[in-house]
Amino acid sequence: MQKRKAVPEGWLLGRWCRFLKHGDHPWQGLILLMSALTLMLMLAIGWMLWSESSGARLEFGWGFLSTAAKPSWDPVNDEFQAWPFVYGTLLTSLVAILLALPISVGIAVFLAELCPPWLLTPLNWLMELLAAIPSVVNGLWGVFVFLPLVVAPVGIFLGETLGKMPLIGGLFLGPIPASGASRLAAGMVLAIMIIPTIAAVTRDVFLAIPDSQREASLALGATKWETIWQVQIPYGLSGILGAVILGLGRALGETMAVTMVIGNNSGGGLSLLRPGYTMASIIANEFAEAVTKLHSQALIEIGFVLFIMTLLLNTIARLLVWRVARRTPHETRA
Repeated sequence: MQKRKAVPEGWLLGRWCRFLKHGDHPWQGLILLMSALTLMLMLAIGWMLWSESSGARLEFGWGFLSTAAKPSWDPVNDEFQAWPFVYGTLLTSLVAILLALPISVGIAVFLAELCPPWLLTPLNWLMELLAAIPSVVNGLWGVFVFLPLVVAPVGIFLGETLGKMPLIGGLFLGPIPASGASRLAAGMVLAIMIIPTIAAVTRDVFLAIPDSQREASLALGATKWETIWQVQIPYGLSGILGAVILGLGRALGETMAVTMVIGNNSGGGLSLLRPGYTMASIIANEFAEAVTKLHSQALIEIGFVLFIMTLLLNTIARLLVWRVARRTPHETRA
């Protein structure tokens, strides 16, 4: 019988110390574990929303997302269609991105390229402070200050000048609310909320561009503006797109501020100037007071639709960023 070799004392401890000394292995294991937990969490959320909304899916099927002329949301009679809320979410997010993108890029260009050194730190601090304001505070400010002073006059002007356009007027019903609460108000408040996010990421993208790009452009006789517009923005386009997607993701899921300024009315037709709902605001308003089980399941199904929309948005965004980055030099993708 072959005799087993004795394990030297401290051998296992020595192997373990050598394993920890080369930190790549435990670090890679930790990253894989965290990645797996993140994926499992996302799948668990999706499965919960899917299973808890089964009654509404069986009852309404694809008709739940119907784009009928007069979709119904009647909790008393258990009639539910989510299209007005999907439309409100898409419209307010689109308005927010269209308003926020040029302002954010302008702020980022100023901070990264044009701002005097003595002013740079206070402006960076101010922008980060604006991003940290809670959404409910933005909503309160919107209700008492922004809506009566800005949104209501802008809404009246748009109604009088562009009221026949489909998204501005369209199925316009009655006068513009005196309070200013509308889909336009929600889009403008969302724009203010996502500007710091887009601007901060875009600023970091510009700061990461090598100085050799600027120097080469200026050496060839380009002006400062031509360098920014024709060299730096195309060079950092993939990063700017990533910043836009971050802002759009927040706009799609924002709840509290939107609920306070959008008016919470599902009968506003297609008009941007009328009150409406988003998917997040209808859930926040009605879930705690759902009158029937089917009502609760319909609200959960709206949450599931929002979950899928956000997932598809991020997937498409990653593909778009990848396509843009593939056309640029290797160092731009870092």
